[in-house]
Amino acid sequence: MLRKSLLSVALGLPVLLGAFAPAAFAGDIVDTAVKAGDFKTLVTALQATGLDKTLKTKGPFTVFAPTDEAFKKLPPGTLDALLKDKAKLTKILTYHVVSGKVLSSALKPGSVKTVEGAPVKVQLEGGKVEVNEAYVTKADIAADNGVIHVIDSVLLPPEGGAMKGSN
Repeated sequence: MLRKSLLSVALGLPVLLGAFAPAAFAGDIVDTAVKAGDFKTLVTALQATGLDKTLKTKGPFTVFAPTDEAFKKLPPGTLDALLKDKAKLTKILTYHVVSGKVLSSALKPGSVKTVEGAPVKVQLEGGKVEVNEAYVTKADIAADNGVIHVIDSVLLPPEGGAMKGSN
């Protein structure tokens, strides 16, 4: 525990064990996202593709979860178009998922293969964790079947890279 706390401080990540106690967020990845309240768009997209059912299975999974604010950074009309294109939306959503439970203390610079098949690039810079061009704003939100790391942008598979809006 001390090692994790020191690493979290060194990376500039808050130790969230108290803030996200298992009692507060008990449940699978999807239930945990619903209870958190900041992932309505993500949950809607997961339901539109049927991936919500997968993320309710045993796993474990690591999800780099864009918030509702992250989805608002997409160009106007993009989300509506994606919700109508199940194949493309599935590709994008699976690009946010890594097989296994990867806590922030285990994140290291380099490539991490996603469920979609293409890797994301993890960087540790200036006390921040960056996944492609998205920043992890909250780490290690525990779920019964994995962990959620909150990100501030929607990741797009290699054809488009990570999409960031202006802040």
